[in-house]
Amino acid sequence: MSDNWTSRRIRKALGVKKCNGSWDAAVEELTMDQIISIAKEKSPDLTGANLYSMAREVIGTCQSMRVCVDGMRPKKVIQAMDAGEYKEKFN
Repeated sequence: MSDNWTSRRIRKALGVKKCNGSWDAAVEELTMDQIISIAKEKSPDLTGANLYSMAREVIGTCQSMRVCVDGMRPKKVIQAMDAGEYKEKFN
């Protein structure tokens, strides 16, 4: 398997071999800076037109892996991004 998979990069950033797979047992958490770093590393493989869109793709993978971002579930982070809360990170 390729080490270039988004899920592997997320697990590497977390320092775990496997995520819980359950929101009730979820303890893994990334910061938005870690998300941006993964998006930059993966940029040739992601379909987003800019860093903001690519970060949203990485957050989508976090959703399926049951990994929180900045203490929130990924869907809430996407809503916060839509509301402009992380705007300064993408300028």
